[in-house]
Amino acid sequence: MSGSASHPIPRHVAVIMDGNGRWAAARGLPRVAGHREGAKAVRRIIEAAIDLGVSYLTLFAFSSENWRRPAEEVTDLTFLLKHYLRGELNEMHEQGVQLKVIGERERFGPNLAGELETAETKTAANTKLTLVMALSYGGRADIVAAARRAMQAGVQPEELTEQVFAGFLSTAGIPDPDLLIRTSGEERISNFLLWQLAYAELVFTPVLWPDFGPKDFAEALSEYAKRERRFGARPV
Repeated sequence: MSGSASHPIPRHVAVIMDGNGRWAAARGLPRVAGHREGAKAVRRIIEAAIDLGVSYLTLFAFSSENWRRPAEEVTDLTFLLKHYLRGELNEMHEQGVQLKVIGERERFGPNLAGELETAETKTAANTKLTLVMALSYGGRADIVAAARRAMQAGVQPEELTEQVFAGFLSTAGIPDPDLLIRTSGEERISNFLLWQLAYAELVFTPVLWPDFGPKDFAEALSEYAKRERRFGARPV
């Protein structure tokens, strides 16, 4: 699949990585086993995005609501995040991947927050793919925080346009997603990028995230290529 007028490649793909727990339960394994397999799927999809020419890939890795999960599972998820960051950073850097983090990273503690900042700095000049990791992220909180920043910056009501407001979101400078993929058969956006997904195409797949691979990713992009994006306008 190549980018062309007839088969456009989305510039920005966002993914809700769902189904780790169900994958583990179906095999009689603890939930952390599903999260481990899900981390392997992340690597596959980063490589697939690069191969297919996607410029931005945003992954919903940890929602603000995930803090309500049992403490043991939150600890496992945090450990896996540290392990993934330390184990994959050099390879991502060599592949030309730039890492950006959105969300309340400070909730993970100063050590991990510092490692995330270091990873962002190390990869800042890379241009092959921008990987946006949404960690302790919530769409409503993002909008509220942007409103606060706009007020703190002294923006007057008559000056506040959609473009100005977008500049205060955590995704400022990143184009809005063209395509949202959610795995595991669920069909909702779960407080993810509420502002930014306004005109994204949505693709829901029954495949559980640990089983999601390059073929599934390419199929989602092929489905996107069939869509006629009108951004609210009437067809000509």
